Amino acid sequence: MSSAESPHFGVVGLGRMAQALLFPLIESGQLAPADVRAAVGSAASAERLSQGHGLAVSTDPAEAWAAPVVLLAVKPQQLQQAATAAAGVAGAGGAAGQGLLISVLAGVTLERLQRLFPHRVCVRAVPNTPCLVRQGLTGLAWGGGSGGSTPQPTPQQRQLVQDLFERVGDVMELPESQLDAFLALTSSGPAFVALIAEAMADGAVAAGLPRVLAHHLAHRTLAGTAALLHEQELHPGQLKDMVSSPGGTTIAGLRELERAGARSALIEAVVAAAERSRALA
Repeated sequence: MSSAESPHFGVVGLGRMAQALLFPLIESGQLAPADVRAAVGSAASAERLSQGHGLAVSTDPAEAWAAPVVLLAVKPQQLQQAATAAAGVAGAGGAAGQGLLISVLAGVTLERLQRLFPHRVCVRAVPNTPCLVRQGLTGLAWGGGSGGSTPQPTPQQRQLVQDLFERVGDVMELPESQLDAFLALTSSGPAFVALIAEAMADGAVAAGLPRVLAHHLAHRTLAGTAALLHEQELHPGQLKDMVSSPGGTTIAGLRELERAGARSALIEAVVAAAERSRALA
């Protein structure tokens, strides 16, 4: 479909995550600003985004919903309003079953998406915050299972979605039943890691380092450790043992963490986040 007939890409809700996904496409030349129609909630946001990025941004979502591919990135409580707007657009997304809806709404199931957008192929995406610096993780679950009456994704649609999220990190397709655990680890996980980084820096300050230096060293330690685990494919226990000398400083610190129940607390934090995600759905 040419841009003369309809914009190639619609965005409903152009917040930080939607921008992180959209702008790499534009920067690479894969998508022209003229081929994008975006809708936001306020006139002030529409004006700011239009001026800053050369996009057609409006508070009226009709043109965005007319696109064959739509990225839905509103707040979950705005879903029904978005569905009502989509239903009011004649022939939205082209012929029935041809339009693609990419949802990044936390906790909104494929069953609900397919019920609200029955003539679109739906894919549920769970990207995490490091996507903002192109170091993210995204879990994908597709609607339209075999034998169902819902629209089936084409190979081209699957590849388009894969390419979209690979520009900001690693991508994996999962059964929807695993997305809550994926979200708990990868989307809630950065907050848990940030808490650890803050606590480590506080400890360094208590031990005598200046605050700014302590934060810098804590961040670099976490980043370097993650890189070492990933690049050398180490089990975390292997790395722990590598730096724990008999009677040394590290084992003394690990003993305190075990005494405080740090390991159990982190396990329960991930489980609690997954359970909360299921409850919200």
